[in-house]
Amino acid sequence: MSDSLNAAQRAAVDCLRGPCLVLAGAGSGKTRVIAHKIASLAGRGVAPQGIAAITFTNKAAAEMRLRARQLVGRRSGAVLVCTFHALGVRLLRQDGALLGLKPAFSILDSDDALALIRDCGAAVDRATARRWQWAISRFKSAGLDAARALAAAGSEDEAQAARVMQRYQERLGAYQAVDFDDLIALPLRLLREHEPVRAHWQQALAYVLVDEYQDTNASQYELLKLLVGDRADFTAVGDDDQSIYGWRGATLDNLRRLPQDFPQLRVIKLEQNYRSTDAILAAANHVIAHNPKLYAKKLYSQLGAGEPVRVLACDHEQHEAERVVARMQSLRETSQHNRWRDFAVLYRANHQARIFEQALRQAQIPYRVSGGQSFFDRAEIRDLCAWLRLLVNEDDDPAFVRAITTPKRGVGHQTLARLGDFASRARVSLFGALFEHSMPAALGARNAERLLDFGRLINDLHYRAEGARGEEAVAALLTDWLKEIAYESHLHDSSDNARQAATRWGHVLDFCNWMAARAGGQVATATQAVVDSPASNLLAVAQTVSLISTLQERETDADLVTLSTLHAAKGLEWPHVVLAGACDGILPFARDDDALADNPERIAEERRLMYVGITRAQRTLAVSWTRKRKKGRDMVLAEPSRFIEEMALDQATVREDPRQKLAALRAEFARRAAAGAADAAERAA
Repeated sequence: MSDSLNAAQRAAVDCLRGPCLVLAGAGSGKTRVIAHKIASLAGRGVAPQGIAAITFTNKAAAEMRLRARQLVGRRSGAVLVCTFHALGVRLLRQDGALLGLKPAFSILDSDDALALIRDCGAAVDRATARRWQWAISRFKSAGLDAARALAAAGSEDEAQAARVMQRYQERLGAYQAVDFDDLIALPLRLLREHEPVRAHWQQALAYVLVDEYQDTNASQYELLKLLVGDRADFTAVGDDDQSIYGWRGATLDNLRRLPQDFPQLRVIKLEQNYRSTDAILAAANHVIAHNPKLYAKKLYSQLGAGEPVRVLACDHEQHEAERVVARMQSLRETSQHNRWRDFAVLYRANHQARIFEQALRQAQIPYRVSGGQSFFDRAEIRDLCAWLRLLVNEDDDPAFVRAITTPKRGVGHQTLARLGDFASRARVSLFGALFEHSMPAALGARNAERLLDFGRLINDLHYRAEGARGEEAVAALLTDWLKEIAYESHLHDSSDNARQAATRWGHVLDFCNWMAARAGGQVATATQAVVDSPASNLLAVAQTVSLISTLQERETDADLVTLSTLHAAKGLEWPHVVLAGACDGILPFARDDDALADNPERIAEERRLMYVGITRAQRTLAVSWTRKRKKGRDMVLAEPSRFIEEMALDQATVREDPRQKLAALRAEFARRAAAGAADAAERAA
């Protein structure tokens, strides 16, 4: 089974007792190692249900399950392969009652949490509320409750965020709801405070593997320690050179602490890269060598020297986009094996995609933007989906809370908290509680009437949706529904300006057109994605909404150029990569008031981001920068990123000026034309 592994990979797979750290360099086969380790554990008597493999994304978990199934077979289905947050949900569903949570607690998404924070902060503007939301997230990631966060606050803004956090947590408790960060913080509290629960999970999980360990935050590390206990049978797989999420709480301190907390820790390095050529790896090794090292390692490859890394010096951003597109066209034409899906353009910030989108459209090259917002993740679409989910399933409490408060209809958080308490006592859903005979007495006649108005509206919509069949009928019902709930007015009231409201209303109309088209037998969505077979009435269409994922996920195999942020590109690879916009101030990123020279940790993380970008490339890599770039309405001078110099490239081969090359070609053509004309004149004579 492990004959195809190299020596370091085999050592990592065979280390089955005690703590193990696998330092997996980019492209070194870490997922393969984890899958083989699951197979090795199962083959040596560890029950599959006693193995947990924890990662950070659902996509990575799905790939891990597939790899494990290929090696273990059906038994791999019993292995717990999930994200940290999914594991947290499992703990809370099973034992959350000890913290006052019912099993059907709601999980608030970012927008719902933001709205709640705004209410707790006396309805401040979105920007302030968003700042508090990030602060509260940092507090929870660091394992701080509101009181300790207030004591540790380093500014008045942080102190205010901590005070809002106290009210916010009280509201979450009243709503029987948690936010994303609570899915780590609350299980951690559960394991710390309840020894029988901790003992159960330590016994249930005989072996734990953690992928992307460098991306863990302080709370996730503490959760891992409590899960593995004194036995400490676990493997952490990660790469300190690819730690790029410090802004969301990830800390390299977790790598530093491992040998201190687990003195028997065995460290195994995976340094053979199976992805990139020597030229690309040399550039990556040179760049990352400028960072301080926790564990020194150097990637190497047996794929040959490959093409030298190119640096494209461009006049401005439009010129850069044109050169990048021309490069892709040239590479594609020189090999019949290149497809558009083999190319990626990576950049530091989302706004950099626009100019490349324009250039690709002009060249009629198909593309997709990765790492941006999905159409179905927009707040206005999620609002409508909440209503539709409630039409389909009246027991969907999170959908109930979002629908009854968006648009606002005079039902405040105190009323919802009392309704939640009443529903818990009656053991019914929030919607079911509306029609309990004792509800008016419990909540008061005025509140009860508002709640019943909403309940009657939902029942009426459900009845009409059952009978709305075909495109025209569904379109008419959706139009009437939006008017009845005054959703367009809500968008104008909740948007920053009229232009933003109009854009959001356009998204709503696109969504409704898609719904109607589905009912009428057409399958084109507002995002031009293709979905499964159409449904006949509005309720049937509503049931399919939850099955729709992002356009990018549905088009994984499509022949499209990828435009992506560097953060979103982590874990991916392409034969041909362009790292665009590599100017100081962009990569490394700096705001106007930033003094990067005084912040070595920031520079180190930005350097790791550059390293991640370089190591996405398999066969060719180009790095582009502009002499001028747009800043607001002005054009400002720009300098090449300091990381380009750190790549230590052969200047003679990588920095050829295309204008000089073009001039040389023109001179050659002119010489040949003159020679031809002279020959013709000689023959004529």
